[in-house]
Amino acid sequence: MSKELSQRYTALDVLRGMTIAGMILVNNPGSWKTIFPPLRHAAWHGCTPTDLVFPFFLFIVGAALAFAFAKYNDTLNSSSVKKILIRTLFIFLTGLALNAFPFYNTSPNPELSFGENWMVFLQNLRILGVLQRIALCYMVGALIALWLQKPKKIIVAGVILMFLHWLILVLFGGEDPFSKEGTISGNIDVALIGISHVYKGFGMPFEPEGFLGVLSGSATVLFGYLIGGHIRKSKEKITAVSDLYTIGLISLGVAMVMSIFIPINKPLWTPSYVLYAGGWSILMLSLFIYFIDIKGKEKIFFPFKALGLNPLFAFAMAAIMSRTFSRIIRWETTVLQDDGTMKETTVSAANWFYQHICVPLLGNNQFGSLLYALLYVSIFTGMAIFLYKKKIVIKL
Repeated sequence: MSKELSQRYTALDVLRGMTIAGMILVNNPGSWKTIFPPLRHAAWHGCTPTDLVFPFFLFIVGAALAFAFAKYNDTLNSSSVKKILIRTLFIFLTGLALNAFPFYNTSPNPELSFGENWMVFLQNLRILGVLQRIALCYMVGALIALWLQKPKKIIVAGVILMFLHWLILVLFGGEDPFSKEGTISGNIDVALIGISHVYKGFGMPFEPEGFLGVLSGSATVLFGYLIGGHIRKSKEKITAVSDLYTIGLISLGVAMVMSIFIPINKPLWTPSYVLYAGGWSILMLSLFIYFIDIKGKEKIFFPFKALGLNPLFAFAMAAIMSRTFSRIIRWETTVLQDDGTMKETTVSAANWFYQHICVPLLGNNQFGSLLYALLYVSIFTGMAIFLYKKKIVIKL
């Protein structure tokens, strides 16, 4: 086996696991009203640490591809295409199933029959989401990388994807094409899948994991693929660290200059955001390669390594558990109001745990909310460690 194929970077598994832990952490606070600012998404323009979690994962998807497809000689053939398409479909359908879980309307209209409530549920089912974005970007990025093969051509492809994304935003957007009201991105999704199937958390129909963002999201995957290919072929790991450190700083610098004209924006996944998040991804990867693969500090990162071997399974199980304990397991209870009166209300298992375990320990504040999220992450980290020790890898 050639040296480049035998090179193993545990840092990739650790960074993947840490990223999944971050995704679970920011998605499951004890209370959405009390969250530390770094654990919130930017309102629109800008980038918090939370906004880096998703692109980190897409970047790692691309980096891992450079190792996974070495057995196909990095070429587009029937075997590699079949693998790409099957995995794309499976991840997309898993994301859709998570959106649909528990597969019925948890707040049914009492005036409608079960069948009518079921139809309402289907008519308002969100089609896209995090796993769906991962699936589509994985497909586009993988097919382009294996088709073009040569790094220079892949770089050109990534630039074209970002430029095309920017061009569509500017040509077909409003007076301010990067604003919530002026962007064409949301209108594209409404036209393709219907307004009832689009995310409305921004106070308007706008899908942050929409179809237009697949263009620039795929550029993030290609960015990761190029870096993965570079470290795979590096003769010495310390050389790879040096190269990555330089590339990461350059990427951040270009992103900051570009942000003067094109704002860093996660919901739109702008080109400046691709380079900004990519720069931080590279710097983090270089840091972990140095400490883990060169200095041998792997033991302290073991929980994240275990989580990184079953990342999407852990993410899916976390989503199922969250839905179960917040929407399904609920009961009626009586609570004391501020005015001294008693009121019948419905409490979820998740809310009960937060109010009766986390709040008494750290208070109904940002610390209590963070404690709940950390306990939630620890559950799935423990699950990942169990799977790791049993040598079970569940690939989505």
